[in-house]
Amino acid sequence: MTDAVFVHRTVLLDEAVEALAIRKDGVYVDCTFGRGGHSRLILSQLGPTGRLIAFDKDPEAIAVATALAASDARFTIVHNGFAAFAAELDALGVAQVDGVLMDLGISSPQIDDGRRGFSFRFDAPLDMRMDTTRGQTAAQWLATADEADIAEVIKTYGEERFARKIAAAIVAHRAERPLETTRELAVLVGKNVRTREQGQDPATRTFQAIRIYINRELDELKEILPQTVARLAAGGRLAVISFHSLEDRIVKNFIRDASTTDKLPSWVPVRACDIPEAAIKPVGKAIRCSEAEVAANPRSRSAIMRVAQRIGGQWQGTE
Repeated sequence: MTDAVFVHRTVLLDEAVEALAIRKDGVYVDCTFGRGGHSRLILSQLGPTGRLIAFDKDPEAIAVATALAASDARFTIVHNGFAAFAAELDALGVAQVDGVLMDLGISSPQIDDGRRGFSFRFDAPLDMRMDTTRGQTAAQWLATADEADIAEVIKTYGEERFARKIAAAIVAHRAERPLETTRELAVLVGKNVRTREQGQDPATRTFQAIRIYINRELDELKEILPQTVARLAAGGRLAVISFHSLEDRIVKNFIRDASTTDKLPSWVPVRACDIPEAAIKPVGKAIRCSEAEVAANPRSRSAIMRVAQRIGGQWQGTE
């Protein structure tokens, strides 16, 4: 199979790029290149002196991005997770940027290519790494992790009520033979989830949890958000598209905290001009996909985008 078989529909394409309020001479970062939908639209709105830097872990995404970089000198691709945001910008000599876009989660080609091991719809090696060139596979982790750790991951990242039972079944199974394929894991989970949500495979939450853990998805999100604020120029925008409540909660709480200054008692004699200004402010309400987009791409139904703008206040956080 080749990558051309798999179609990726970019979620909130126009809305996300519009949220960045692109300046023709600005410097922008697409933290999740994927197959380049957002990046190409950003490039179409930049002038000759504009610049776009993109990150991705996936070697197949990097191959697509490398071809784009060869044809457009304004574009740079970085083969790394976005938790390395600040370090990679330093390496490129970029001190500030005018906008940052993050399209979180997993891309359609990663799901639809059974070889990647992300989906229980296929029988494939239990891999789940977004970057197949480094790190531990899901099978390797499940073969050695403590039962309590497996249960905690499935409960925390999958919000699965039957996490302990699933973890116990995994440990019992590997005592006889290792779990090596997605189908083996899906069947095992199905036997240990007593109730099923309508329209959802019983393995959905477990697969999500293991994928998030293997790729450090939530940890990396927590690491990058402060870095983006530190690097945004005044007036620069941050737009983040999340696909499940765990991601969105992190983004929502970060924007709330970074846009709130310390509250002083009303009796404290301080002038308004002496109260420190917040680092960012929310821009509009959270944006969801239109009915038309969800009808064309059902995977977009859970997407939610939050936008914030740098307003020049002193950032107290760290990169």
